[in-house]
Amino acid sequence: MSRFGNPAIANASMQFDVAIADFARARRSDNTASSIGLLERARQLMLLPGGFDVLYRRVKTLEGAGIFGTSDWSKPELLKPALARQSLRAAGATTTVVEIISELRMLAVVRGDFFHPGISSEQASHFLTQVMALNLDLLSGSLSEADRERPKQLGVIVQSLYQYLVDHLGYASLLDSLVGEVWRLLQQRPIQVDSIREMIGQIAACLYDPSLDTAGNINASLLVQTLFAPTPASAEDPGLEVYRQRLEDMDREALISEAECFSRVMGETGLASPYHAVMLRFLREQDADDLIPKALGLTMTGQDDYFCYTALVKALIDEAIFPETCQSVYGLAMMLERGSLFTSPVAQSLWRQINLRVSDENRELIRSVFGDAHPPRRFLLAGVLNLLGQPLGVGQGNNPTCQSAIGLSLWADHEADYLLQLLAWAARDNEILIRFEGDEVSSKNLEPGLVKEVPVDVDPVSLILIPHLDRIYGEMWRRCSERDDDAHRWINPEFYGWWVNHGFRVATNVITGEIEDYDGFIRHFYASYHPYYNDSMPLTHPQPAGIAVTDSAARFVGRHAIVIRRVCLSPHNDMRVYFFNPNNDSGQDWGQGINCSTRGNGEIHGEASLPIAEFASRLYAFHYDKLELGDISAIPEEEIAKVSELAFGSWATDDNEP
Repeated sequence: MSRFGNPAIANASMQFDVAIADFARARRSDNTASSIGLLERARQLMLLPGGFDVLYRRVKTLEGAGIFGTSDWSKPELLKPALARQSLRAAGATTTVVEIISELRMLAVVRGDFFHPGISSEQASHFLTQVMALNLDLLSGSLSEADRERPKQLGVIVQSLYQYLVDHLGYASLLDSLVGEVWRLLQQRPIQVDSIREMIGQIAACLYDPSLDTAGNINASLLVQTLFAPTPASAEDPGLEVYRQRLEDMDREALISEAECFSRVMGETGLASPYHAVMLRFLREQDADDLIPKALGLTMTGQDDYFCYTALVKALIDEAIFPETCQSVYGLAMMLERGSLFTSPVAQSLWRQINLRVSDENRELIRSVFGDAHPPRRFLLAGVLNLLGQPLGVGQGNNPTCQSAIGLSLWADHEADYLLQLLAWAARDNEILIRFEGDEVSSKNLEPGLVKEVPVDVDPVSLILIPHLDRIYGEMWRRCSERDDDAHRWINPEFYGWWVNHGFRVATNVITGEIEDYDGFIRHFYASYHPYYNDSMPLTHPQPAGIAVTDSAARFVGRHAIVIRRVCLSPHNDMRVYFFNPNNDSGQDWGQGINCSTRGNGEIHGEASLPIAEFASRLYAFHYDKLELGDISAIPEEEIAKVSELAFGSWATDDNEP
């Protein structure tokens, strides 16, 4: 008897090893060599007892052989749970099998059996948790009709994968873990919430499945109620038409109560329900000017913004607020709460956006991603409301250009009229213009930068603007590529805006890649940003910076752009750096006990924070004001030593330097 205990699996395993070796040889001589034969053997293995164990032990070998090629799967850090669900449940055999191998790779990363330079174990864990949340129906043990009818027993295989993941990640507290994951993501207030809505839908199906014991799960029930039963009049999820009729039958006191309930639930979660959009449109049609602020949950600032620009807000509701775009209710509320309309160019730009004629090409692009329930310009306008309301909620999606995502966030926060000008150009003219060192740079006819294909898993504004921004950023990089310092020194002030400081420090020599004068690097950072050493000078404008990202084992993963927003004492009296990380999830474990916090330490929604020494230990490049630099000699030696120990024990080791 073989060590597998089963001759069939032993034989299949040996044949699979031969197939991997043959495929690896073929790929070495031809990087387009077909993987169909190997994937078919993998599918057959998945149907055998112990087959997933065989594949699990070979994920590193499979990746090294080139099973993922140059596809999205080759960059696990960019994969999205919602797209993974489609690949697992609604794709052909080849795509599903590759996705399963990718899931097994994620599991190996989580368990520490495979170090992947592109993703940390914590990121892989969050990914798998969300994928499992989107497939909660498989917990019931019975396949849906669609799953049963899939060819080549793919439905059975996917269910077996799910059970394999549950067995290795833990079953007993699965629902609690998934609910916790949703709340953790909501705390960061992302503007892309489709996958979160899908997860809540799956949680709802799980709660009402009589075969599962989910009684007493209050946090899960609250999430489900937020979307499907947020108010007394929608308590049994009656449907939008019935709910609309109920609104017509309510007296004023009942409407006030309903409006206040909506605003309270939305404020607690950051999620808006389709029922909320129905009520807001109803109030708009009834000219209930005094009830709309209640439904939005506006405080004094938001109410002032609303009553000064009532006509504009009503037009925005008419053109952007629908059940299909209901999340923009929260975006609108937050935009008013920020007093955005008091900047007159913003109000005027929004009027232009309402009436903007989107090009044929962009209309088709928006329609292909967001559907045709409404004209494309309405989806784009709803996206504008979300971004202006939550500048820290924009993420990269499956788009690798963190610099462009940072630009959208910075402009939405500080120069919304500039952002709306760029968007008008891009949406209407398929071109944007930005100046670089006195020259006008047009996005038209430029070579692609990091974005080779149009990103689809992003918000509407990113969908239209990111390709243009990426090309211009790439052109700026090309113009600086032969200079004797890191190109960000010249690009960032030109690309983001005048407020980016012109002083610049980078930890390594751009020519040799070796770390130079690290003590001086850290001293300049502290003297520029730490209130104790920069004469208590607060950061007046957020500053872009570069970090060396590490995984939970403190191994170097890659460089990443973030924005330093403020440095100050936390409620717990420790000095912390508060920053914006545009990667969709700021809660990360960087090893050595360095865990990025997203709540509980004075963060506002969308911020991450770390004690300043821990943050500095991952800092790679930063800008500073040359004329407001503090005393670099005042930084205590023990603080420099603490930062250096963390850095040289992680990304800055000889074999880890970026």
